[in-house]
Amino acid sequence: MNLKNKLKWVVAIAAAFFVGTTFASKVSAATINNDYALSSNQGSSLRTSNNVIIAHATAVYAPAKNVAIYENREWYNTGAYVQYVVGDGGKIYRVGAEGYQAWGAGSWANANAPVQIELAQTYSSSEFKQDYITYVNLLRSSAIKYGIPTDVDSSAWRGVKSHLWITNHVWGDHTDPYGYLASHGITKAQFSHDVKYGFSSSGNNVNPTPAPTPKPSTPTNKKAVHVTYALHQKGKQWLNPVKDFGSGSNGFAGVPNSAHDMLYIKVNRGSIKYRVHTKEDGWLPWVHKGDKNDTVNGVAGIKGHTIDGVQMYYTTPHGETYQQAYYRSQTTQRTGYLGTCADNGSVAGYDSWAGMLGEPLDRLQIHINDNSKY
Repeated sequence: MNLKNKLKWVVAIAAAFFVGTTFASKVSAATINNDYALSSNQGSSLRTSNNVIIAHATAVYAPAKNVAIYENREWYNTGAYVQYVVGDGGKIYRVGAEGYQAWGAGSWANANAPVQIELAQTYSSSEFKQDYITYVNLLRSSAIKYGIPTDVDSSAWRGVKSHLWITNHVWGDHTDPYGYLASHGITKAQFSHDVKYGFSSSGNNVNPTPAPTPKPSTPTNKKAVHVTYALHQKGKQWLNPVKDFGSGSNGFAGVPNSAHDMLYIKVNRGSIKYRVHTKEDGWLPWVHKGDKNDTVNGVAGIKGHTIDGVQMYYTTPHGETYQQAYYRSQTTQRTGYLGTCADNGSVAGYDSWAGMLGEPLDRLQIHINDNSKY
């Protein structure tokens, strides 16, 4: 990552770092230390698409904790940090937030990686073994969590990717983590195998097992769900309602480069609840019906107050195939849609709310399905 060259000075002064008093007393390979995590108002506020997990090595022989401290303190000045740093005998230190862009491998990689992981470098073989097992398992579990293939450096544009792969296929000049792994006898093939299959709690490599014979699939009971929604343009009037989403001006609710103050949403089956965040009031109460003529219970928002966030949950009728509300927005201050949200977080990715607080929401798209169509 870009931080590597700026971290080389850490080696000379590693012993000078202050040991935090809040350090967890029982840190295992699966325990995440949050002492050096960025606060909610630090780091990038941009959500990621969930296509790759990026494997780094620090390129400096210094404790993982010192790297985490440095990234926490200097993230803004250096323009570089990742979500996790692994080292110090199998410990994990969190810096950035999962699902938000880190600054570790260039714009494409940062926008497509919900998790980037640094492996701290050590000369100790025994410490490396513990670090490596934790590193591999964190890469693997992060990929599984976000629905990303566990294949390493394949030709596909989804999977676990080394910083070298990013350099070769997108941008950059870094070749990690292979040089460091090789110094401890780990080849690219071995690394790829280990991430594919992971390690057990005992540290033994887990080999693949034959896949069971697939059972006949249960017929689905998926029903078409249509969502109708509209925004009220601030200082003006209700805009024409939109059904689901498409292309052009009929594909979204709202007016580009304009602020909006009220929203209503309704569905043809099941139920949906929704709420908005305004610059003036914060999050407002949940609304359970959609009726623009009922500004008390049928719409979300307050006339004259600027909407900058939207959140919603769709409930599937009993017995039907589970579906969710997928939605995304733009703001008056950014080009292009922000990350896609899926209503209750049960799918891979960051699922909380659409928008960027402080920036007027100018466009909104919604559809309800069992998978995202964006």
